[in-house]
Amino acid sequence: MSEIRTLALACRDASQTMFMLDSDSKRKLLHDMATALEAKRDAILAANARDLQQAAAKGVQGAMLDRLRLDEARVTGIAHAVREIAALPDPVGLVTRRETRPNGLEVERVRIPLGVIAMIYEARPNVTADAAALCLMAGNAVILRGGSEALHSNVAIATVLREVLDRHDIPTAALTLIEDLRRETMVELLQLSDIVDLAIPRGGEGLIRFVAEHARVPVIKHYKGVCHLYVDTSADEALALNLLVDGKTSRPGVCNALETLLVHCGIASSFLPQAARALEERGVELRGCERSRALVPGMRVASDEDYAAEFLDLILAVRVVDDLGAAIGHIQRFGSDHTEVIVTRDEAAARHFVQTIRSAVVMVNASSRFSDGGELGLGAEIGISTTRLHAYGPMGAEALTVERFVVRGEGQVRHPQSKV
Repeated sequence: MSEIRTLALACRDASQTMFMLDSDSKRKLLHDMATALEAKRDAILAANARDLQQAAAKGVQGAMLDRLRLDEARVTGIAHAVREIAALPDPVGLVTRRETRPNGLEVERVRIPLGVIAMIYEARPNVTADAAALCLMAGNAVILRGGSEALHSNVAIATVLREVLDRHDIPTAALTLIEDLRRETMVELLQLSDIVDLAIPRGGEGLIRFVAEHARVPVIKHYKGVCHLYVDTSADEALALNLLVDGKTSRPGVCNALETLLVHCGIASSFLPQAARALEERGVELRGCERSRALVPGMRVASDEDYAAEFLDLILAVRVVDDLGAAIGHIQRFGSDHTEVIVTRDEAAARHFVQTIRSAVVMVNASSRFSDGGELGLGAEIGISTTRLHAYGPMGAEALTVERFVVRGEGQVRHPQSKV
């Protein structure tokens, strides 16, 4: 039996222990994990420093290096997210629907854990703690397979969390970190359809496509975040400018950062030049259509590839559109079903935008940067699903459970004549 299969079987066995834990036990476990992360902050930062040094030596820079970096504030934030997850309602055992059938059967739909979740991710070591906490809170066990660039950080964080599991007499296999990062090992994990219940890849488009193409287990996909901000003709320009700057520049290397600005032609001549100045002051390169370039002469020419791109950098595609319908048409053509924002004072326009756009998150007069599990009340997120399955959008603990039917009767049979 291979090492991966052995680890996965142990994780599956541990999932039975997690399934039986009550809410108070899970909350105490997560609170102790958060405290331990803070107590071991220096060891975690030392491990992260090794990862940063190795990444820099390989030429990694900019947004990718920022994703990898931890500091005291970020470790505190990781611990805070774990505590927020612990404070959420426990989804396990939640009765989502109850009815009595005409024959007297009582039918309930009750949430239960998925079982074993394989989390495959790149670069961001905070995912190790976030994913573990969410899976455990939902009564699951988890197999974590991070990227090579964050190996030391992931091992340090996972070690702290596993020590807490051991102190709570929970099998440490409930949180299994794969340190063998060869691609063939990942493929083997993804094909354990008799053990792994769900795979969630989180990273670049290449990783997600690789997982989707090689998996025999169900996969929640999120290929990329091509997020749009549409400035309607009735928009408050100061408000729109603030949302644009925040959405593009506050952290350009994340999936909820803006990648395309769409501006109604009725407001473009006043809004676009001031937007360009504000963005260029912050180092943003603009690529636009001919109408955009006529208003901002220094702007580079945008191609269809630019409008479909997730730059993850200080680059923004720009287009002037004739009306709301044209903006929606652009999003439908180039969007990735992640997050779209409309800035408008016209309630009818906002309502039409929300009703027409099918993306996982649609916002009215709010920054795209709020498209995040922690910001939307989930404590943290294990990923953002742009696959229309049982979960769509930021995924918290509840998205790591499924509904089953519990039926209570008093001897009812379907065909009374079949009685003995």
